Amino acid sequence: MNKAILNKEVQKFIDVNLRLDTNRLMLKKPIFIEVSNKELAEQISAKLKCKDKLPTWFGLENGLFPVKISIEQTSSEETAKYKSSLISGKNIVDLTGGFGVDDFYFSSNFDLLIHCELNPELSEITEHNFKELGVGNCTFIQGDGLVFLQNSEEKFDWIYLDPSRRSEIKGKVFLLKDCLPNVPDNLELLFSKSNNVMMKTSPLVDISQGISELKGVKEIHVVAVKNEVKELLWILEKECSGDILIKTVNLIGEDKQEFEFVLSSEGNQDPKYSLPLNYLYEPNSAILKSGAFNQVSVQLELFKLNKHSHLYTSQDLIPFPGRSFEIKEVVPFQKKVLKKRFGESKANITIRNFPKKVDELRKDLNIKDGGDVYLFFTTNRTGEKVCLVCGKV
Repeated sequence: MNKAILNKEVQKFIDVNLRLDTNRLMLKKPIFIEVSNKELAEQISAKLKCKDKLPTWFGLENGLFPVKISIEQTSSEETAKYKSSLISGKNIVDLTGGFGVDDFYFSSNFDLLIHCELNPELSEITEHNFKELGVGNCTFIQGDGLVFLQNSEEKFDWIYLDPSRRSEIKGKVFLLKDCLPNVPDNLELLFSKSNNVMMKTSPLVDISQGISELKGVKEIHVVAVKNEVKELLWILEKECSGDILIKTVNLIGEDKQEFEFVLSSEGNQDPKYSLPLNYLYEPNSAILKSGAFNQVSVQLELFKLNKHSHLYTSQDLIPFPGRSFEIKEVVPFQKKVLKKRFGESKANITIRNFPKKVDELRKDLNIKDGGDVYLFFTTNRTGEKVCLVCGKV
């Protein structure tokens, strides 16, 4: 870590030039003697990445930033706040500390926090920023978190870790054992040092597969921000063998849509079906990721349109964790009829259990994107392909 970056002139240059073309900057003559243009470019790019995702860090007057990819891989402040609302205690160790966003929020809920990080420079940057942020209860360890844990005689109230996917593993779906650290192979070590483990993973991890690789799974939280699933949180408890609770949350500013269910109940209860009624409901992305397709119907007393459509309907409007629409009309899917009706106009198109893609429908029916009309192309309970003409509630 080049501490000359903290010089007032350098910090002022970074703040004033956040919109500067960093590629051109690197081709210019050196601006400062002790700080290279490459380092300036890296600080500018990384800090700019923090503007919306990490406003607390973006606002630091004397902040240091790692390479841009470290910012891209870290939790957002929104998801970090959510995680910190779930756990508290005397002490916690983060085995994969990184830029420390999660730890910053954990620090308010624990007397002692230990931040482990393999990358020495990233560890130093995080330690510096924590001092600037006024965090005084954190100890920084440069090195392998698992090695630290193995050598430590201390017991922790919580262990936290965010395994990273190994770069040589290809494909969208991957196993937890394909990540570093390999949690399935180190569960015995983790549970020898704490009764409670929280693990963050990519939403690409298959929930059923993850459960089969682990033991002691107590809860799984599916966390979305503005309807985009950002992460899965796995709460593991030593010797826990009961039903697994699935909690979904969609964070929208200060509001949040929540829905939860016991995993085993999803396959044991059957939903009721109906043709479209007065209102249509589309679950948020966290619920869809969780697979709670039957539970949404059962718990909220809604009808499903079709086993595979994952759209719901009701006679009367209810509060719903997702989008709600008033159904204006149900039109059988007939290309000529729909083109004549909606061609050359604007509409928002969604497909659920329908053989055509959105782009194909737009081209076939000559419908532009936007406007106040919402068209849902789906399959109803009788197997008929229909278009639901809706207005947003």
